[in-house]
Amino acid sequence: MSTNIAAHPKLWLGIFFLISGLWTLSLLDTAGKLLGMTGYHVVMIAWMRYSINTVFMAATLMPLYKRRNGRSILHSTRPRLQAARALMLLLSTLLFFSVLKIVPLAEGTAMNFCAPLIVLAVSPWLLGETTYVSRWIAVAVGFTGMLIVIRPGGDIPAHGVALGLLSAAVYAFVSILNRKANQADDPMVTLFYGGLVGMIVSSLLVPFFWSPHTPDAVEWMILASTGITSTIGHFLLNSAYRHTEASVLTPFSYSQIISATLMGWLVFEQFPDAITILGIAIICASGMGIAFVEHRRAHPLPVQAKTHPAN
Repeated sequence: MSTNIAAHPKLWLGIFFLISGLWTLSLLDTAGKLLGMTGYHVVMIAWMRYSINTVFMAATLMPLYKRRNGRSILHSTRPRLQAARALMLLLSTLLFFSVLKIVPLAEGTAMNFCAPLIVLAVSPWLLGETTYVSRWIAVAVGFTGMLIVIRPGGDIPAHGVALGLLSAAVYAFVSILNRKANQADDPMVTLFYGGLVGMIVSSLLVPFFWSPHTPDAVEWMILASTGITSTIGHFLLNSAYRHTEASVLTPFSYSQIISATLMGWLVFEQFPDAITILGIAIICASGMGIAFVEHRRAHPLPVQAKTHPAN
């Protein structure tokens, strides 16, 4: 596949879908933070997010997948893997919403972006991938940026740092399971299993964490929006990866830092200071840099044939 993005409209379409999806998911994160600050438990927020998401997919995705593939979307070659991945995704959601209750939106998003670096660090052991010096350099640079963001004396309390690091680690594990699940099944199957298992488990948990506060009309709308933005956001991400290779898209995924910073400023009047912005920039630079290196490694430039003048 050529690496000349300008020559391929589908690549630009994939990039557009990716950025649109990530910015839509920033709306989900903003809603989760708003609800958490209002006093709703993260389990209740996650329950609403997964329930609406799954009902919407059941109404639209299930019949579409059946017509296209001739079998149920619940048909999986590795259902235990799908269930394990879905449970970890739910845990990741609960942890990240917990982080956003106490950490500014931009900083929380930046910490979560250390997850790809964690995957790089553990991939030789968990995925059997070849390790390269460039990957270790990227991990070291990225975690330097993380240390700047969570530095002592910054805006993030110690328990927020601990939760943020745990959230990034769990999301890294989810990313590894995503690779394995999508190798075993159609990505649509993986997407649906994530919503269905999340809805079932959170439905079992939510009676123990139900808020005594009765939501008003605005709060119901924000609660409902979590399911809508989740559905649209993940649909756009899925569409992006159908059009464009992951190695091309990865650098653009860091644009979510921009949307998170913008929403944090507009909704919560929280804007990172100069030192935090430097740390975020270092995290993004390390991720984009290794994405470029990995793409070049997967798609080496063709060797130009030498021409000889005629005798």
